[in-house]
Amino acid sequence: MITKIAPAVQGSAHWQRELADAIREPTELLRLLQLPDSLLEGALCSADRFPLRVTRSFLARMEQANPDDPLLRQVLPLAEEMGTERDEQNRSDPPPSWGQFDPVGDQDAMASPGLLHKYQGRVLLVSTAACAIHCRYCFRQHFPYQQANPLGTQLPTTLAYLSQHTGIHEVILSGGDPLSLSDQRLAQITAQLATIPHLKTLRIHTRLPVVLPQRLLSGQLDWLQASRLNMVMVLHINHPNEINDEFRQALLALQGLNITLLNQSVLLRGINDSPDCLIELSQKLLECGILPYYLHQLDQVSGAAHFEVPISMGHHIVEQMRQKLPGYLVPRYVQEISGQAAKTPL
Repeated sequence: MITKIAPAVQGSAHWQRELADAIREPTELLRLLQLPDSLLEGALCSADRFPLRVTRSFLARMEQANPDDPLLRQVLPLAEEMGTERDEQNRSDPPPSWGQFDPVGDQDAMASPGLLHKYQGRVLLVSTAACAIHCRYCFRQHFPYQQANPLGTQLPTTLAYLSQHTGIHEVILSGGDPLSLSDQRLAQITAQLATIPHLKTLRIHTRLPVVLPQRLLSGQLDWLQASRLNMVMVLHINHPNEINDEFRQALLALQGLNITLLNQSVLLRGINDSPDCLIELSQKLLECGILPYYLHQLDQVSGAAHFEVPISMGHHIVEQMRQKLPGYLVPRYVQEISGQAAKTPL
């Protein structure tokens, strides 16, 4: 029987309280999950490089005393994260593909601070640095958020760029996590974007409804319905264990708001690198009214090499999914390659 800890925030308590109460210390994480002390040294070193952060709600879905729990492995700092960086420091020749600080070319694609114009017809706004959890494979863990905020003092520049480029029809709010912003702030941003006539769609990339369901349960979401823009929400769920009753209840807050719900996952070694796992995930997503969108090959960001799954294995997994699922439940297996005009199908 799996023993799990109860989340610290219950019922209708405001989501910002749980966000502020996230676990930040490796010692506390190991204590709450009854994990061995042998993990502590590596966790402390790696958390110094990229801080630990995980909500108690997400923590409550993890199995105690199991260092291989697939949800824990996404957030637990490990000594393996330090290997690539040490190798780079000791090299005199050009570094290998692994260990990049900007593996997807975000900074080269910045039209103005925090506004990324990579693909035709759409732009991405890095709306905030804040996240509810820090995924250890995050491709933006080295992003210069302080210098690249398109919604702060740069907002007039951002809006001017969008107004001048009439070929842009979709704006993507990403981060960090845009839903870590207040509903009032998001309503203001959405209203300003809606004044630009050629914009048609607002897409929100978020993990908060998964790792912090209180965000939807206690938020004021009228701004999602009030806008003339088509609304698309792309969630980030990697494993079926992330979908629990609290998350299902939170999704009820989106019913009737005419929002298209999609999901993107990252293929991660030791977490979801099996057909059965991803088949179960697709089936659970459908039960929640969410369609699988992308299965990403891992971005080669510094510190994440131990998560890599060979593309040949990814091909096998997706082929097994095709044989056992209807086509609409098979995500597109893709890789983002810096400088390319679109995601690359694998």
